[in-house]
Amino acid sequence: MYKDMEQWTSIRHRILHEGVSRREIQRETGMHWETVKKILDHPAPPPFKRSPRAKPKIGPNLDQIKSILESDKALSKKQRHSAKCIFEVIKENGYQGGYTAVKDAVRGIKKHSREIECAECVKSSQYLVCSP
Repeated sequence: MYKDMEQWTSIRHRILHEGVSRREIQRETGMHWETVKKILDHPAPPPFKRSPRAKPKIGPNLDQIKSILESDKALSKKQRHSAKCIFEVIKENGYQGGYTAVKDAVRGIKKHSREIECAECVKSSQYLVCSP
């Protein structure tokens, strides 16, 4: 899909308002006829959409990681499990994936829980501001 906004609006303006033919735009720009059709169908380039990827190795262990992180909330910061420690724990339970997948999962779970906690703080008081 074509993403240059200036050329996108220029092509739309020339075809819709100035009466230039689609074929002439195709010759000038070298675009495929389907691309020109998409430009005419949409006032702006559609955003990039990425489908969620499956996580076949880490997926079965996400609940275990979440429970470890949830139990760590009661502990002081120095006593909490690191991503490396969580990796070792789930590796003992049969996990065959890599450390990076565990590290990314831990980061995502922590970020999601912080967002939820901060949203709850904002809802409870209009003057209270959470720091991440």
